[in-house]
Amino acid sequence: MKTRDRILECALHLFNEKGEPNVSTMEVANEMGISPGNLYYHFHGKEPLILGLFERFQQELAPLLDPPSDVELAPEDYWLFLHLIVERLAQYRFLFQDLSNLAGRLPKLAKGIRHLLNALKRTLASLLARLKAAGQLVSDTQALGQLVEQITLTLLFSLDYQRILDREGEVRLVVYQIMMLVAPHLLPPVKVATERMALQYLEDHD
Repeated sequence: MKTRDRILECALHLFNEKGEPNVSTMEVANEMGISPGNLYYHFHGKEPLILGLFERFQQELAPLLDPPSDVELAPEDYWLFLHLIVERLAQYRFLFQDLSNLAGRLPKLAKGIRHLLNALKRTLASLLARLKAAGQLVSDTQALGQLVEQITLTLLFSLDYQRILDREGEVRLVVYQIMMLVAPHLLPPVKVATERMALQYLEDHD
């Protein structure tokens, strides 16, 4: 692994573990056993380091935000898609532990986050539209628009909410919460099946 990638990995671990504001570039260098000058050669300070991690996060999330439109999805594919997104969010959870302050400090990051959220909401709206076209969703466009907002908020903040309650952030719980958000918008047979699948999802991962 290249030194630059090792620095990113180390910073990601420390930021997630201690919170980004509590970690200095000196601490990252010490943790890696390299000189501060060596780290500075790759990242000229903490801001480029954070932006480097965000760029990598975007690259990992990009394929999930552009699912093929011509592929027929089975019901479980929708939940797998959400699971993969939550896993990425959990891997870079430091970004969302104090998102408003972090975005306020780093305008480039704020712009990137807005772009990412818009792409996420477009993807969620597209997936819900597929379900509606397949005759599985009963809600109108306005209600589905609000559902997209609720899913997005749950994706962004549920892991941190669990942490505030002194629980270990669990990916499966976030997916379960989203399944239960979507369930009331489904036709009765699909709703029952989804709720059963959601409970099974929790039990299978206990």
